[in-house]
Amino acid sequence: MSHDRRIASVDALRGLAVAAMLLVNNPGDWGAVYAPLQHAAWHGCTPTDLIFPFFLFIVGVSAALALGPRVDAGSAPGPLQRAVVMRGLRIVALGLALHALAWWLLAKPEFRAMGVLQRIGFCFAVVGVAALQLRTRGQWLLLAALLLGYGGLLMGSATLDKLGSLAQQVDTAVLGRFAYEWNAQTGIAFDPEGLLSTLGALATTMLGLICGEVLRRRRLRRLVTMGLAFAVAGWVWSAWLPLNKQLWTPSFVLWTGGLAALALAGAHAWVDRRGHRPWGRAFGLNAIGAYAGAWLATVLLAATGAMAPLYATVFGPIGAAWGAHAQSLAFALAFVAVWAAIVWALDKRGWYWKV
Repeated sequence: MSHDRRIASVDALRGLAVAAMLLVNNPGDWGAVYAPLQHAAWHGCTPTDLIFPFFLFIVGVSAALALGPRVDAGSAPGPLQRAVVMRGLRIVALGLALHALAWWLLAKPEFRAMGVLQRIGFCFAVVGVAALQLRTRGQWLLLAALLLGYGGLLMGSATLDKLGSLAQQVDTAVLGRFAYEWNAQTGIAFDPEGLLSTLGALATTMLGLICGEVLRRRRLRRLVTMGLAFAVAGWVWSAWLPLNKQLWTPSFVLWTGGLAALALAGAHAWVDRRGHRPWGRAFGLNAIGAYAGAWLATVLLAATGAMAPLYATVFGPIGAAWGAHAQSLAFALAFVAVWAAIVWALDKRGWYWKV
């Protein structure tokens, strides 16, 4: 899909999600972070918990916009499907390479197999195939199967606590020491981007695919109605199955997906229909590159020992005047500003890094 045919609001929302990822992932001091910029400890949903589901929702929307017209035109699905799967695998490979680099440079005790890019790549590939192979009814049925099937597994399990949850048991059995959290003494493992919770993340991306098709046909009122319905359904379901990002519960899928659909509708009305500036679009056009580049920068700052003196020298006066939390936030904002300048310069030159 060429840049002049893209829907600017979608690129803008994707970019704002990436910028928000960089903000919450790069505080100056993890011990001094304002509450809204932290994930919920377990059950619950903070503003930070919305960021990754919004991004995966936009992955689904983008799949609808890029692949839907080709399906309508009768393009052979085989070559498109191979291209989609290969791109998904490249994103997964990039995530693994970044984790390998962090494991090596930071001398981490174990290599982490799962992660954000790995989850994005997998969801992109599966939902891309669904966009090519399934019509609207089939897409809805797949979404329902994911929500009800995964919801049934969770609601039928013995506990929804982290220790003993079905997701923790699967991660322990399959990932073991290669999970984000690994206790060598007990042998217990857990990963917030783990195996079972990927079913929920996949449902979020499918929801984006369905809403993307509605956007592609410019049915704004229907998009708003769907967003409200999803959000209400998620909130109601949370009375029995709590909102939980680390488990990526079906109630969390519907709640965050509904909010994302409303944000998409608002952005489309504001940017595409009224012609306002698409803030965040430069980030959105280089989303994976910005995320990977920021990851690399963080690892290099830590590995070279430059982070501590940089933080103390440049941002120390802010901490002295306003406190540790303000100092930490100032670093995060500066980090995002540097990358905003980089992607703005790349956009001006027409340079876009595609995995």
